[in-house]
Formats: sequence, structure tokens, C-alpha cells
Amino acid sequence: MSDAQDTERVVARLRPHGRVLFWPSVLFIAVAAAVGYFQGSFAQSWQNIALLAGAALVVVLLWLLPLVAWLGKRYVITTRRIILRTGFFVRIRQELLHSRGYDVTVRQNGLQSMFRSGNILINTGLDQPVVLRDVPGADLVQAALHDLMEKSLNPIAARRQAEASRSGRDVAPSDETTAWGQR
Repeated sequence: MSDAQDTERVVARLRPHGRVLFWPSVLFIAVAAAVGYFQGSFAQSWQNIALLAGAALVVVLLWLLPLVAWLGKRYVITTRRIILRTGFFVRIRQELLHSRGYDVTVRQNGLQSMFRSGNILINTGLDQPVVLRDVPGADLVQAALHDLMEKSLNPIAARRQAEASRSGRDVAPSDETTAWGQR
């Protein structure tokens, strides 16, 4: 094979759809507005400090943690494999080779179909399918995965046939049309 076919290139880098950050962002704006309105209006200074501490706790739990969770999920599709990375402090990396072959299914609920996103289920023959959750452009990603898998299967099959012919084993005749008994 040539070097151009051996190099692995990144086809797509994906994260779950960004709409999952809509409600946390609305909450962040509401908390900032409430703190701006109520700060300094209490008679006791500890009440003002409690307001700030409560607001900070709400922002950390309901805005920062969802943001960090969203940033911690990444899907990278290359010409040879799919790489799933999850986690921020404890990282998990999973790879699926296109040459192994798999089934790709797209599941969309009503909201996902409005935003053209969806869950991509990759059935590798293991117990549970691998799920790329809420991927933007799910139909396009599914088509790209089918194309990449098809392209990666053909060179492997060709290499196996070439190895079989070099080793002297009988190779099944090709599917070429025969003319009057000649090949």
C-alpha cells in the first residue's frame, strides 16, 4: 500500500449537541440577575454573604458540572477508527476499528429530529452497542461511517487474497465472465 493510504486522517471531531447547555445557561443568567438585584438589600451582612454562597453553590452544581460533563465527551472519527473519549478527571478511551465491521443505527426523538441530531448506536457484536449520544448531523455521521467501513474492508480483503495467492494456496476463480470456456 502507498503511504497516502496508510496515513490516518481525522474525518470529524464531535461532541454531543450543545443544546444540553441551554437550561443550565438560562439558570446561570437567572442566578446572576437575582444576585444583582438582591445583593446588599439585606440588613445583616451574613445574609448577603449567604446569598452569594448559595448562588455560587447553585452555579457550580447546576451550570459548571453540566458544562464540564459536556466538555468531557468527545467523539473522533478517523479514516481507520472511531475514538470515544469520556470523562474529565477519570478518562475512558474506547476505539472501534472500521475494518472489524459493525452495524450503525440512528435513533432520534422529536427534539433531536428538530435539531438534526440523534443517538448513533454502533453494534459491534458485543453485549451492548456503543452509543454516540446526541450527535449533531446524525444522518451525515451514519453515512460517513458506512463509507469509511466499506473503504476499510476492501483493502483488507484484497490483502488477504494477495497473501493467499503468494502462499500457493488455491484461490477461488474470479467473478470475471468466461468466453467459450476460456479464462
